[in-house]
Amino acid sequence: MVNLLNSIIEPINGWIYYPILIILLLAIGLYFTIRTGFLQGRLFKESIRVVLEKPDKEGSVSSFQALMVSTASRVGTGNIVGVSTAICLGGYGAVFWMWIVAIIGGASAFIESTLAQIYKRRDKDGNSYGGPSYYIETALKNRTLGIIFSISLILTYAVGFNMLAAFNLQTAFKAYDFYKPNVTPWIIGIVLALVTAYCILGGGKRIIQFASTLVPIMGVIYILVAIVMIILNITYIPTVFSKIFSDAFNFKAIFGSIAGSSMMYGIKRGLYSNEAGIGSAPNAAASANVSHPVKQGLVQMLSVFIDTLLICTATAFMCLSSGVAPTEELSGAPYVQEALSTFLGRFGYHFIVFSLVLFAFTTLIGNLFYVDTNLAYINGKEPSKKFMVCYRILAAVIILFGTVQEADLAWNISDLLMGIMAIINLPTILILGKKAIDCLKDYEKQKDSGKNPVFHYKDIGITEELDFWK
Repeated sequence: MVNLLNSIIEPINGWIYYPILIILLLAIGLYFTIRTGFLQGRLFKESIRVVLEKPDKEGSVSSFQALMVSTASRVGTGNIVGVSTAICLGGYGAVFWMWIVAIIGGASAFIESTLAQIYKRRDKDGNSYGGPSYYIETALKNRTLGIIFSISLILTYAVGFNMLAAFNLQTAFKAYDFYKPNVTPWIIGIVLALVTAYCILGGGKRIIQFASTLVPIMGVIYILVAIVMIILNITYIPTVFSKIFSDAFNFKAIFGSIAGSSMMYGIKRGLYSNEAGIGSAPNAAASANVSHPVKQGLVQMLSVFIDTLLICTATAFMCLSSGVAPTEELSGAPYVQEALSTFLGRFGYHFIVFSLVLFAFTTLIGNLFYVDTNLAYINGKEPSKKFMVCYRILAAVIILFGTVQEADLAWNISDLLMGIMAIINLPTILILGKKAIDCLKDYEKQKDSGKNPVFHYKDIGITEELDFWK
């Protein structure tokens, strides 16, 4: 059955990612990079400043909290297992293509999150919510497409990504003698499902608070360990760079087998890790209380950089500077564990298990926050408490079954569902991108005159009345 599913999904993924998504991701990212005057570099300092701003309304979601929710989803098992898989199966050059996806994807992330802020809605308590489905419905006047997007997001995050995160977590335990392939994954799955259920049954506020506390600690510890290991192996770093760039531009190898090339693995795993342009982070971005949409656009651009240029790069250099050769057999958590063991000995295995537990868990929590928003969109209002309890229990059960899947199937399902989301969202933000660019011009105009930018949608030519900003 598994082989049958893989034989069906793999050709579809091959067609979706090449040529469709490679062209869309690179072309749209480059287009917005140029149209915004390379804001990734030009406004990087400003993005750090606005993330520290406090919301005007006490108790509402701050820019920092929205950043942590989106980062909780972005920064996950993809930063460890995804990077390792890309290197082991695609080669050293995959790291370069992950960087490219992040750098130009930062512009796409800015556009989609700014749009989510512009077209967000107000709930009964005065807080905001929204995402791609809402800007598709409001700006494109197409609720049907909005529903299709919401369904694809729910399947991607509650099923594909959460099953994959659970699977990636349990693979780290293979290094231990007590690991039994037919038993241990089930035990890990049951524990993970129960703990996740406890958190998500507490509602969205608990999710935000939990992610806000855990994500910074998780990221800082992991990066510090990686930096120490890289410093210890600093003499090997020039060789690492040489191998990354030579493999990245080995076009004969890339076009000889595009599906298994460093370019394809770098783009797939880079997109899985930072999610720039696929329409997930705008759901968190829309919840932030800010005076101007551009502020949250800049914050989400920063999240992409934190994910890939910091944490993914830390993993890649930690592995590649260790001297342990990447092989197909080591693909996933084992490669990172073997690499880190050259520095920390047996403790290296424990550290990666600990990191994956945190990374996977925050991914699960952040993913389900997105799902809540899109269930409400499909229903037209927040679903009943009974429905949400049933859904959250089902989500926990899906996590349990994710731990016992096979590696190829877990990755293939996630790639397929993620690709569908991107195919809907990328053309949408291309069509609506002018509004976000006009919004950026308005923001910079106010900043240049010494003001704290405040958004008035009529100033950027929007004629229809917007729910939150009216």
